[in-house]
Amino acid sequence: MTTVFAPLEAAYDPEAFRTTAHTLMDQLADYLKAALKGGAMPVLPWAPPSVNQERFATPFPEEPPAELAPAFANLMARVLEGSHHLHHPRYVGHQVTAPLPLAALCDAVSSLLNNGMAVYEMGPVATAMEHHVLAWMASKLGLPEGARGVLTSGGSAGNLTALLAARQAKAGFDAWNGGAHAGPPLTVLVPRSAHYCLARAVRIMGWGEGGLTPVDVDASFRVRPDALEGALQEALKQGRKPIAVVASAGSTATGAFDPLEPVADFAEEHGLWFHVDGAHGAAASLSPKYRAQVKGIERADSVVWDAHKGLLMPALVTAVLFRDGARSFDAFSQEAHYLFHGDDPRPYSDVGLRTLECTKEMMPLKVYACLSVLGTRVFEEAVTASYDQARRFAAMLAATPDFQVALPPDCNIVCFRHTPAHVPKEGWDALQARLREALVTGGNFYLVQTRLPDGVYLRTTLIHPLTGDGDLEALLEALRRAAGP
Repeated sequence: MTTVFAPLEAAYDPEAFRTTAHTLMDQLADYLKAALKGGAMPVLPWAPPSVNQERFATPFPEEPPAELAPAFANLMARVLEGSHHLHHPRYVGHQVTAPLPLAALCDAVSSLLNNGMAVYEMGPVATAMEHHVLAWMASKLGLPEGARGVLTSGGSAGNLTALLAARQAKAGFDAWNGGAHAGPPLTVLVPRSAHYCLARAVRIMGWGEGGLTPVDVDASFRVRPDALEGALQEALKQGRKPIAVVASAGSTATGAFDPLEPVADFAEEHGLWFHVDGAHGAAASLSPKYRAQVKGIERADSVVWDAHKGLLMPALVTAVLFRDGARSFDAFSQEAHYLFHGDDPRPYSDVGLRTLECTKEMMPLKVYACLSVLGTRVFEEAVTASYDQARRFAAMLAATPDFQVALPPDCNIVCFRHTPAHVPKEGWDALQARLREALVTGGNFYLVQTRLPDGVYLRTTLIHPLTGDGDLEALLEALRRAAGP
C-alpha cells in the first residue's frame, strides 16, 4: 500500500483549491476595479531592487499552513500591491498591453492542464486552436490560403525563427547540418531603425557582426527603398551573400512603418526572402481605417506579429506566419525519433517540429477563447482607437509652445520632449531623463525614453485601451510641475 505524504495530498485537494481560487478571484476583481479607475493607486509603486529583495526575503516553511487560502491570499496581496500596474490608465510605457481579464483566466486553465504542445497527443485541443488562430491572423494580413505558421515565445524568438527559415530556403547550402561555415558568409539587409533582436539573431546563427547589413532610413525613421541597392552592393563587396531583406511594421523606437511595397519589389527582383517584423504594427491590418499602413505585407515570405501588443493578450504570444506554409518546417529541420514518428515525416499537428520550444504552453487558448467569446470587433476597435488617440496626443503636443513632437505618429507610439523656456537647448537631454525619473519614481505615470539623432525624447505607447485624453493632459501638467519654474 502506497503512503501519501499528507501535505502533498492537501496540495492537490480540489476543495482547498476551490476555496483558494474563489478568494483569489475576489482579490483580482477588486484589484482590476481599482487599477482601471486609477485614482490614488500608483502606476508603479517604485522601490529599488534591494528593497524588494528584502521584502521577499522570508524563509520558505517546511510544512504548509493549516489553511491554504488565507496564506495564499496574504502572499497575493503583497504581490498585487508591489507590482507594476499595467491596467492603470496612466501606464503609457513599454509595448506590453493591459491584457484582457478573460485571457488571464485562460492562463490559469493552461497552467492547470499543462498540455505541452511538442506533439499532438500532448496538446490535442491547443494544436487545433493554434491552427485556427493562425489562419485567422494570416487572412487578416492578406496572406494566401496556403500560409501557415507557429506561435512562439516573443518577437525575439519569432524573428530568429523566421530568419532560420530564410537561411534554409536561400543560403544555397545546408547550414542546419553543415554549420554556418559550410558555404559563403551570409547577411541580411535590415533598416537601421530595426529592433536589436535582429542583430542578436544573426549572431546566434554564427554570422557575426557582418551578418546584418544596415540600410539607411529617412528623417521619419522609415527605410529608404533607394538605399537598398547600395546596401546590397556593399554586402557583396564585403564578400557576403545577401539572402533576405527585413522591413519593420511599427519599429520599436518611434513606431515607424517602412514602405513595404517597394521593399517587396526589391526582394522579388533580387531573389531575396522578404521578412516583415510586424511584432507591434501588424495589428494595423485589423483596422479598416489604418490597414493601409501595412499595404504590401501580404507579399512577405514571413511575418512576426505579437498578440501581447495589438491583440490585448498576456505576454508572451507571438505568431510567426509563412506565406508558403511548408517553409515553417525550414527553421528547425532535425530529427527527434522519441517524439516524432509515424508515416508522415513532417506532420503539421506536431508543433514541436516547427518551434524553438519543445514543451510549449497552451499559447493559442487565450487568443482563441477571446476571439470566440468577445468577437473580433473588440480588437479592430482597440487598434483604431489607440492609433486615433496617438494622433490626438501629437496634435495636443504640437499646440503647446513648451513641447515638441519628434515626428507625426504612424501608430500608437508618440515621441516628444518638454522644452520649457527656462531650460536652454543644451539642457534638454538631461531634463527629459530627469522628468522621466521624477514621474516614474513618483508613481503617477509610467513612460519611457528613447534617443533619436537630435537628442533624448520621452516615449509613450498608448496601448492601454482605456487610457483617455484627460490622462494625457494630466501627463503634460505633471511634466510641467516636475520641470519647475
